[in-house]
Amino acid sequence: MHTLPPLLSGFVPIWALSAAGYAVGRTGLLGQQAESVLGRFVFHVAMPAALFTTVAGTPLDAFANMSMIAFAAGTALACLLGFAVSRWLFGRRLPDQAIGGMAAGYVNSANLGIPVAAQILGDASFVAPVLLFQVLLVTPVILTVLDAGTGAAAGPRRPCRGAARMLLMPLRTPVILGAALGCAASAAGWRLPAALGHSVELLGGAGVPTALITLGMSLHGRPAATGPAFRAEIGVTVLIKTLVQPLTAFAVGSLVLHLPAQQLFAVVILSALPSAQNVFIYARQYDLSTALARDAVMLSTLLSMATLSAAAWALGPAHA
Repeated sequence: MHTLPPLLSGFVPIWALSAAGYAVGRTGLLGQQAESVLGRFVFHVAMPAALFTTVAGTPLDAFANMSMIAFAAGTALACLLGFAVSRWLFGRRLPDQAIGGMAAGYVNSANLGIPVAAQILGDASFVAPVLLFQVLLVTPVILTVLDAGTGAAAGPRRPCRGAARMLLMPLRTPVILGAALGCAASAAGWRLPAALGHSVELLGGAGVPTALITLGMSLHGRPAATGPAFRAEIGVTVLIKTLVQPLTAFAVGSLVLHLPAQQLFAVVILSALPSAQNVFIYARQYDLSTALARDAVMLSTLLSMATLSAAAWALGPAHA
């Protein structure tokens, strides 16, 4: 009986669930509002539960890792480049710039990072600090920009009202609230009662598959974004994600931090992961165009199979 190569097996669920979502959208099985309803379910219910469970179960001292400096440098540069490209090259609005930055630098650390780390690195624990970094630092910044951009679109606001809106954003954004509560639970060493904890874990487990189904549904029933400008934008965004981010992490990790071979290998592999489906969910939730987010997720996922393989060949134990 033939088995799939270890790296490829990590990508199969993404393609399979996206294809299932496309079939659901094409057949109209769940009705015209299904994509919108499922997107809201992921953002407001399943994703906060998943983030709470993950962060609450991860020691916060996972941040105390030199390799995270290299990963953070690659992420920061990729996000800033994506933001700048969207703003100055393609003239996008502020919230679309945030989506462009996120598509260029926010890696799929959960449903793809864990199996890839287990298969290539032999240890999935490398993913924990990456996940915490994205959830506790990158996500609030992205959502703050999205909130400011979409809120500003409603009309002028007084400075005091705008400041109050920013301070209250965690209470209005379940994703940030779930992560913040998880952080507090981790710091205090507090755990939910077994039955309640299992219920929250089950609810969070629905987030990734539902997000992928929703992503697949978005591939049907709406005009595809075309034209030279869009093709250039998606090309530059995916190039930043799949090449600039891991190369930056490699340069900082090797030339500046002089990381041990295994840590350098891990940080490059995790930086080379494709764009997370969260990018699409956030664009959907804030009523933005999902074309860039959708295509960046799909194309970077396809290309990352090559870049991850190249990184494993160049930096793996046989070449250390």
